Amino acid sequence: MNSTATIKPWGSFVSFTNNEVSTVKLLYITKGEEFSLQYHLNRDEFWRVIKGSPKIIIGEKTLDSHEGEEFFVPAGTNHRVGAPVDDVVILEISKGVFDENDIVRLEDKYNRI
Repeated sequence: MNSTATIKPWGSFVSFTNNEVSTVKLLYITKGEEFSLQYHLNRDEFWRVIKGSPKIIIGEKTLDSHEGEEFFVPAGTNHRVGAPVDDVVILEISKGVFDENDIVRLEDKYNRI
């Protein structure tokens, strides 16, 4: 999934989905926290960093990211977002069969495995 910019005389807009079934969330990660290292069997995820400088893990890559950066997480791929520097807000768009129980946790500092 890629975002697409459309130029208009008044400026522009960015499309993330178009006539597709999807689930859209804003993830708020508090400074010093992170969510589980996890994967999903039934959905892909698109992330756009709205606020902050998160530490992003996707597969074998660990990235220090910044506002405006975008990431794609295919189903079955390990992933995590942490907020080591400041509070973080991530726009998440999931495509596929969405179910909050479709989380396979590999590591979790909150003892939810």
